[in-house]
Amino acid sequence: MSNDTRRVERECAEVDGCGAVLHVLRPREKDLGEFSVRRLLPTVGRKAVGPWVFFDHMGPADFPPGKGINVRPHPHINLATVTYLFEGEILHRDSLGSLQAIRPGDINLMVAGRGIVHSERERPEVTAVPHRLHGLQLWLALPEADEECEPAFLHYPSEGIPSVDVDGVPVRVMMGSAFGASSPVRTFAKTLYVEAHLQPGQRLVLPPADERALYVAQGALAVGDTRIDEHAMAILDATPGVVVEALEASRIALIGGEALGPRFIDWNFVSSRKERIEQAREKWRAGRFPTVPGDEEEFIPLPD
Repeated sequence: MSNDTRRVERECAEVDGCGAVLHVLRPREKDLGEFSVRRLLPTVGRKAVGPWVFFDHMGPADFPPGKGINVRPHPHINLATVTYLFEGEILHRDSLGSLQAIRPGDINLMVAGRGIVHSERERPEVTAVPHRLHGLQLWLALPEADEECEPAFLHYPSEGIPSVDVDGVPVRVMMGSAFGASSPVRTFAKTLYVEAHLQPGQRLVLPPADERALYVAQGALAVGDTRIDEHAMAILDATPGVVVEALEASRIALIGGEALGPRFIDWNFVSSRKERIEQAREKWRAGRFPTVPGDEEEFIPLPD
């Protein structure tokens, strides 16, 4: 999705944790017109978790016939976007000529590198009937050596993402390696992204990472004596053997990996160099980014 303003970070309430929990972040909802998102990263005081610099929970949004997601072409640089749906479908187009429907369980990895433009809409067959959209969109910072790489689009169907059973808890290893499984999704640095579903009373030992954050998309968890409610994100330390226990039926996402150093974020641009962002802003303003085949008529203007 495109950010609607230059300022990406949100004011989020921070609650001091205990034990392995450093902080608990709570989002503010952002109304995007047809639907809303909950932004967890970046926030004031917490710009990133490992290589992850942006975390939005979109929906669930219910659309009547004739309505739906309609994000016009917009640019990115020096990052990779990761889109994952719980429900619904998004039609991805980009300036490389990619045309791909994203469906629940799939992972879309779009590597912006030196620059890419994409749009996110829905097929007419989807918007013709009542439908729902619900999922996560995350941004990864790229290591400095890869920031200006060639842009790329990689689509990973659901059946190719490894699933494991961990003491009765179904887990998907979306990116990186955990629980004896490794994801095929391309990474540029040490990266972790795991999803799990827990029933009340079930427990899960979290895999290690240099930096970690646990998001509760549905339900409620306990980490020691700290309660993590629905739509909250717990920033964890590197303590090994951290155990979470489900207080309700819960769907969780664990993200983490190695820190890549400070990044500047301005609108849809992420870079280790502020001057690179200014170059990208001027390039978009001047209309010098490539267009999206099949979606050339519209674009999102550069915000002031």
